[in-house]
Amino acid sequence: MCRAEYTPIDQYVGYDGVVHGGILFALLDDVMANWLYLRGEVCFTAKAEIRYRRPVLVGETLSLEGRLLERRGRRVVLEGRGIRLQDHQTLIEATGTFMVQN
Repeated sequence: MCRAEYTPIDQYVGYDGVVHGGILFALLDDVMANWLYLRGEVCFTAKAEIRYRRPVLVGETLSLEGRLLERRGRRVVLEGRGIRLQDHQTLIEATGTFMVQN
């Protein structure tokens, strides 16, 4: 598993006090891709889907987690989650298909 912590700041809001969904997707995309990078592999995102379960508020610290779901040759499917540290509730989750470069 690949893990990181992130606490969003005011510059990344979409609505007052709520973090923009594009910023949240970028975080999950990175934590998923870094699962491969930390193993010495370079990849690119081929396809991704995100689910916003609850709003993420500015100042809430998230634990970001990426993990492997499936691998077939160069095609790798990963899962990413953003979990609020305060109560361990999953606020955002994504799946992504990545292509590993040769």
